[in-house]
Amino acid sequence: MEIKHLHAVPHLTTALSGPLQEIESRLLSHQIHIEQWFRQQWLATPAPFYASVDLRNAGFKLAPVDTNLFPAGFNNLNPAFRSLCIQAIQTAAERVCPKARGAILIPENHTRNQFYLENVAAIVEIMTQAGFRVRIGSLLPDLHEAKTIELPSGRNITLEPLQRHGNKVGIDGFEPCLILLNNDLSSGRPEILENIDQPVTPPLSMGWRNRLKSDHFQQYRGITREFAELVDIDPWLIDPLFRKCGQIDFQKREGEDCLARNVERVLEAMQRKYDEYNISQTPYVVVKADAGTYGMGIMTVHSPDEVRELNRKQRNKMSRGKEGQSVTDVIVQEGVYTFETWGPEQAVAEPVIYMMDHFVVGGFYRVHTGRGANENLNAPGMHFEPLAFEAPCTSPDPNKAPDAKPNRFYAYGVVARLAHLAAARELAMLN
Repeated sequence: MEIKHLHAVPHLTTALSGPLQEIESRLLSHQIHIEQWFRQQWLATPAPFYASVDLRNAGFKLAPVDTNLFPAGFNNLNPAFRSLCIQAIQTAAERVCPKARGAILIPENHTRNQFYLENVAAIVEIMTQAGFRVRIGSLLPDLHEAKTIELPSGRNITLEPLQRHGNKVGIDGFEPCLILLNNDLSSGRPEILENIDQPVTPPLSMGWRNRLKSDHFQQYRGITREFAELVDIDPWLIDPLFRKCGQIDFQKREGEDCLARNVERVLEAMQRKYDEYNISQTPYVVVKADAGTYGMGIMTVHSPDEVRELNRKQRNKMSRGKEGQSVTDVIVQEGVYTFETWGPEQAVAEPVIYMMDHFVVGGFYRVHTGRGANENLNAPGMHFEPLAFEAPCTSPDPNKAPDAKPNRFYAYGVVARLAHLAAARELAMLN
């Protein structure tokens, strides 16, 4: 199979690449200690079943900006590394249910999103190739019989209504040990999955009705401080500043002053770090819903006044998240520029790294021709380019420059695993 853009690597356009290359050099020189440290961490706190991490590479800073525990882009991974996914999912499944022979995959309910359904098909393929019998159990309330959907790739998936009998769920008598969620539970915890005997992974407690981004990044902050001591770097170089805002109502304009103050404080803290590192860019922050995904309930802000001057359209946009859920809590996060560009049109790009269990299994670049270096790329008009791994993210080449392909991808893999570890600690606290 021909792999599109296998050797294409986005160009880092910023001239401010010194600190990042210094980080990469530091990571390479401490590789043995880093991998030993990760092994100890995973023994103490087992990794979530799978996750994806959105990274931003500013040249002077490399940091995660979001961690998704119900990743929806397995169809965008480089097929050349499918074997990594197969081996990792076997390990992950064995930890959840050692005797598992089959699994029910529970997807999102948006059946018209064919990009998402291609992701579902990819997960089914990976699990099947890993030796599991897989069926797709849908939570759609109006689904009463099997429904097969043909996909643009030529694949097809069959959705079947999930059924409950006593303390088990199944599909027409198929009641496997493993229940795999690929639904982020933005609309709440499904009653059909409550208090069942089968393990549900990721657990219901990690859905967006329970989980908060501010909790995740608080865990991440503690981890980066530990890690920064190990490799002797300023933790800010891999950690986005943030502040959590309390209750806010964008429609009624309640909580605006608190939000504006938090925006101001993060911008001031950013400016101090920019001055310390002689960075000439203008600081900005991202205000986003504290719970949720799909790039909804998010805006870029450069000054506190912008918060107070939102028009009705902007307030409406910020007040609703996925599936119409009200946004009542937000996080003010340091905006991290992305100075990576893709293709002749120099479209802005950001890496997204995928993990199963504690293994990095691939990734891709989210590319957007209509967005700038300080904007959210998870928006209509984006497309994806497989990461050009010449070797897995955990296999750097110390004989090459810090920004050589395997070495840059190693840096991505390290930072993504730090975010994954933060999610593991979240999971340990919630359970």
